[in-house]
Amino acid sequence: MRTSNHLVGLLNFITLLLSIPILGGGIWLSTRANNTDCLTFLQWPLIVIGVAIMVVSLAGFAGACYRNTFLMYLYLWVMFFIIVLLLGFVIFAYVVTDKGSGRPVLNRGYEDYYLPDYSGWLKDRVASNEYWRKISSCVRDSGVCRKTGRVVGGYPESADTYYRRKLNPIESGCCKPPTECGFTYVNETTWNPVNSVLTVNNYDCNRWSNDQQQLCYNCNSCKAGVLDGLRKSWRKVSVINIVVLILLVIAYVVACAAFRNNRRMDNDELYGETRMEKSRPSWIQF
Repeated sequence: MRTSNHLVGLLNFITLLLSIPILGGGIWLSTRANNTDCLTFLQWPLIVIGVAIMVVSLAGFAGACYRNTFLMYLYLWVMFFIIVLLLGFVIFAYVVTDKGSGRPVLNRGYEDYYLPDYSGWLKDRVASNEYWRKISSCVRDSGVCRKTGRVVGGYPESADTYYRRKLNPIESGCCKPPTECGFTYVNETTWNPVNSVLTVNNYDCNRWSNDQQQLCYNCNSCKAGVLDGLRKSWRKVSVINIVVLILLVIAYVVACAAFRNNRRMDNDELYGETRMEKSRPSWIQF
């Protein structure tokens, strides 16, 4: 029936429109990779999937509307692989961003971040010396710590005001020392150590530097902040991916029915035709 073809065309048109936010999500992650998250390889699979869905949706739309059996056949095979790829990508994104979050700090609006709270492939990749040199350089060049500075009445904001701020993971992990170090606040990126730092079992306390080119860029808390920023970004994008995946599966099931209908029409078979080989049913008696 033509109804199935029209439904496939409608579903593919919707999927075509939804491929735009998928592609936009990949571009958004790419922008964040250049400015804040600083991990530049995870967004490319999403961009490729978005472009592939866009192209395949056009093929499925044309095949359904113009009853082109070859396009529908090609559409079904490619869409199957895209669904498997997107499903694998969603699972991968959730697995590598499953563990870890910031720790609340008493009387603070922000959270502190600790590398041992994270685990898995993504943590190992970010924490490796090879990648961290590039990531820390990206965070430094982005100026994210410099942008945290605020001036009130010609003076840096007070410690109490700063403590109430909602810092993002990178601002908290890379631009200030961990709270447990007990450093004295001077301004957003200048902190003076005190004697109690010697009793704290946190190597980041010794890695902190008031040098604006150093700060805590070599701290484990900075690595944890980058990981948490990635986790939050990917969780947002994964919601869109799951919605599109559900629609793709629905479109694929309906497309299978439309493909069978197209082949039936190409073979000059009437829909619902009764295939009876005997001219007279055996139960009719003369």
